[in-house]
Amino acid sequence: MEFETRAIHAGQEPDPLTGSVNVPIYQTSTYAQDGVLKMRGGHDYARTINPTRTALEECLASLEGGKHGVCFSSGMGATTAIMELFSPGSRTVAINDVYGGTYRLFSKLYATKGYDYEFVDLTDEGTARQAFERPADLVWLETPSNPLLKIVDIAAIAERAHAAGAVVVVDNTFASPYLQQPLALGADIVVHSTTKYIGGHSDAVGGAAITNDDETAERLHFVQNSMGAVPGPLDAFLTLRGAKTLAVRMERHCDNAAGIARWLTESPAVSHVYYPGLAAHPGHETAKRQMKRFGGMIAFQVNGGRPAVDAALADTGVWTLGESLGGVESLIEHPGAMTHASLAGSGFEVPDDLIRLSVGIEHVDDLMHDLVAMLARATQSRSRPIQ
Repeated sequence: MEFETRAIHAGQEPDPLTGSVNVPIYQTSTYAQDGVLKMRGGHDYARTINPTRTALEECLASLEGGKHGVCFSSGMGATTAIMELFSPGSRTVAINDVYGGTYRLFSKLYATKGYDYEFVDLTDEGTARQAFERPADLVWLETPSNPLLKIVDIAAIAERAHAAGAVVVVDNTFASPYLQQPLALGADIVVHSTTKYIGGHSDAVGGAAITNDDETAERLHFVQNSMGAVPGPLDAFLTLRGAKTLAVRMERHCDNAAGIARWLTESPAVSHVYYPGLAAHPGHETAKRQMKRFGGMIAFQVNGGRPAVDAALADTGVWTLGESLGGVESLIEHPGAMTHASLAGSGFEVPDDLIRLSVGIEHVDDLMHDLVAMLARATQSRSRPIQ
């Protein structure tokens, strides 16, 4: 079956009791058993298993082309569970342009427990070669990365990483499984914040890890049950509902973003645009090879520095000033002060004049109209005399 069909049907057979087309919300904490060790369908306690969550896990595994899906209460819950597969002293090579929450988890929590992290530019051939000259345990990729939209050649890095003995994890949140499927390119585990494009409606928080490896899946399920960072049945239901329309939403996200990115390159208020769909983007050819389209995320730098950013974001119109991404509504933010504030003092700070866009599915003319007004204010802020 094709992607769009699996999004609607994988793990989602009509309910055998009532024929309900939608998977029911199994709002229960425990299950009646027929004997001390006689469970009905393996159901004993809802932290361990819930039919609504199981349906979501099966659907997400199918969409990523994987055998096993394991869902968590957030994307960071999924990331933490993966880190629990490794021990102190393990060496992780991570892309240096990484989500602020991931950097915080790695550098502020696990590094203090004896885990070794190296944040390197894995888009650079020489740097990547050097990173794998000695053994590694884990390689953590984002592509496109957050927030600078770097593109990593998944197949090339996976080959090098596996030769160095490492497990390859790809955070596929920005692309979604509709645009990119890292397992087919050599990744061992794919991680998602399902809060973003998969859920798609900014109404449920969740995370997932998908793999083809039976042992890895078994260990992740053990961590999931032991640590308890599981999504509730309503969050699982809402995320499953969102997944049904992922393909059609992503097409609109991509259409809108492509038009806005091209327009931004022509704006005199903008000094640089980060979008892999632009031919001038250094990862454009790689993105074209490993992605179906180029996504709905854009970042750009404005002339005039932080004062220009503040002026632009003073009134955002249809755009919502806020963290997160991937919803039907368009979001705008200043990464340095918001999603990536934890990178302060790390040496990997994002530019202070950077704005990040999560382009929604509104009419593109309305989005452009408000961007014109925002950038006009940014330009005016540069021409004001110093008081």
